[in-house]
Amino acid sequence: MESKGFALYDRFPGLATLPRAALGVFPSPVERLRIPGGPELWLKRDDRNAPVAAGNKVRALEFLLGPVHAGDHVLAVGGEGSTHVYATSVHAERLGARTDAIRWAHAMHPVSHAVARAIECRCASESRSRWIMVALARAAAWRIAARASGGGRHYLPLGGSNSIGVLGHVNAGLELAGQIADGLLPTPTHVVLPLGTGGTAAGLALGLGVAGVKTTIVAARVAPWPVANLYRVHALIRRTRRLIRRYDRSGSALPAAPIVVDHSVYGGEYGRPLAAGTSAAALFRRAAVEAGGEPLTLDATYAAKAAAAALALATSCGAGSADRRVLLWVTFDGRPFADADLLGGGAPQGPP
Repeated sequence: MESKGFALYDRFPGLATLPRAALGVFPSPVERLRIPGGPELWLKRDDRNAPVAAGNKVRALEFLLGPVHAGDHVLAVGGEGSTHVYATSVHAERLGARTDAIRWAHAMHPVSHAVARAIECRCASESRSRWIMVALARAAAWRIAARASGGGRHYLPLGGSNSIGVLGHVNAGLELAGQIADGLLPTPTHVVLPLGTGGTAAGLALGLGVAGVKTTIVAARVAPWPVANLYRVHALIRRTRRLIRRYDRSGSALPAAPIVVDHSVYGGEYGRPLAAGTSAAALFRRAAVEAGGEPLTLDATYAAKAAAAALALATSCGAGSADRRVLLWVTFDGRPFADADLLGGGAPQGPP
């Protein structure tokens, strides 16, 4: 695997022995964004980190799909409108593999409906359930059958979040640190991202911590607490530390940036649009257009809620607010769903 310029391998050369599929285009760009009548923020445009189906999931999939070969089957598990399942189907196909999908019902909006339709068109086999536990039981049965089959079948964890997948986001943190060192942006005091299964938050905290960037990760919770919680994120960090140390002797000191969870944008149900999120998505989109930058779509499940949290943090008063520099990690690629009717993310429901 080519390692030149890949920040993770520059810092931990031993990890280059792990299988990795080169799916992304790195580093993803950073942009300054002035909100009309509001604050200035920074964006990390992970919605532009791959030629197709970009977003934060690509980083984990590079490692999760590393052992996959043409003709293999991959299982992706998630909600009905899961961007993880969609991204898995797209990038597995790039490797010549087929994707089986197991999904469950949740609150929907126009973008998640579009994602769901795309999944149905792309997957080799697909089953849906009303209940998450039934879907997970089906996934467990698939995994048992895969082990018995002797190869060619690959189970991916929920949301792509295990220590292997987290490595892609450790690279993301090191990548951002390199862009800061190159003067492309100031050191952010806060890095805001959506919190689902926790892999992105865990990897960024570890990558930025190892690089010595003094910042705080603000994880905007978008999923129920049993899935999206600080304990899970720290457990992923611990497992990823062990993995790095197993492959690279330079991985002895592996500090992580501090993480706080913002519970204010959850909205009461996974996938339910939030009024504050819909408003933030519209503001960010208009600001990006006025700045002449790349089009920006923030989905109502994840990215719009993180944008609402970033906007609230950037505009709130308090100790140190004058020196606050907020970066939003843009996790959703709207290009495959660029129909004008989808860009608002859906009518808001629940608390504002």
